[in-house]
Amino acid sequence: MLVKPNLADEKILACLKSEYGLSAEKIVFLPLGADQNTAVYRVVAKEEVVYFLKLRSGDFNEASVSVPKFLSTLGIKQIVPPLATQTGQLHVNLESYAVILYPFVEGQNGFERNLSDPQWREFGTAMKRFHTAKFPLAITRNIPREQFSPQWCESVKMFLIRIDHESFSEPIAREMAVFLKTKSTELLELVKRTELFAHMLQERQLEFILCHGDIHAWNLLLTDNGTFYMVDWDTLIFAPRERDLMFMGGGLGGRRHTPREEETLFYEGYGQTQIDPVALTYYRYERIIEDIAVYCDQIFSFNVGGQDRNLSLENVKSNFLPNGVLEIARQSDQTLRDNKE
Repeated sequence: MLVKPNLADEKILACLKSEYGLSAEKIVFLPLGADQNTAVYRVVAKEEVVYFLKLRSGDFNEASVSVPKFLSTLGIKQIVPPLATQTGQLHVNLESYAVILYPFVEGQNGFERNLSDPQWREFGTAMKRFHTAKFPLAITRNIPREQFSPQWCESVKMFLIRIDHESFSEPIAREMAVFLKTKSTELLELVKRTELFAHMLQERQLEFILCHGDIHAWNLLLTDNGTFYMVDWDTLIFAPRERDLMFMGGGLGGRRHTPREEETLFYEGYGQTQIDPVALTYYRYERIIEDIAVYCDQIFSFNVGGQDRNLSLENVKSNFLPNGVLEIARQSDQTLRDNKE
């Protein structure tokens, strides 16, 4: 979220005091991320001890804090576990927000600072430990399972109909509509292929594991001393492992390595594994469809958001860049077509 939420700092400070016993001297909103349901702050307490505060609105699943906490107890060092309240809880509620407190880790995401070769291997090793961890049912019982839902495809089709029948006076909405009209043929073909792969996967007996669901470079935090962390566990889902593995070589791993280099280095750490090409292609397509649907909703359904609206527009456009995520997904699709011939 790039725009500070309408929640007084004084209320946040009072919450930190009553729930965590933390007397904060300063709190600073950090305009980070494209998720409009998440706001983050830098909190400075006595003796310059710094914390990272996350406010999560909308649906909140406790697994998003209990899973990383459990992984940290397993000794997976690439995790920043949430801090507990004075009563041992990993989050508290404040008005419409879930409040989660972490130690502050100074660093940059994987697009601002690219992973090195050793870090890509370490990333693979850490993900394999996560994918093979045995979680208590009490932690995972409320995590959703993949349904290969048509929700995002239907949403994109609906927005394509809207831009053909509506005019938009707000500048960002108008620019988005014009852009999408130039891409409507490509988008309809993308939706068609995504729906086809979804039907194919629904008919298969697939192994489901616990997946992060959004493990791209923006959710990797790299520090000056060479360590890195996997963050933002709000999208946990039981799904085929390709739900996570599609990000490796998918165009969302940073700018230093080619997609082939990313895959090679990652699997040196992760280990050889059988990849379902249909599932991989589906998830690469479906991610693009979901992003476009979510950003369209933010732009066409609301006239508020400021900088968030500009970011949403740029994120939609970025899908269509040369060598971008759509081109890579199409290459995965073309490989499937070639193998059938």
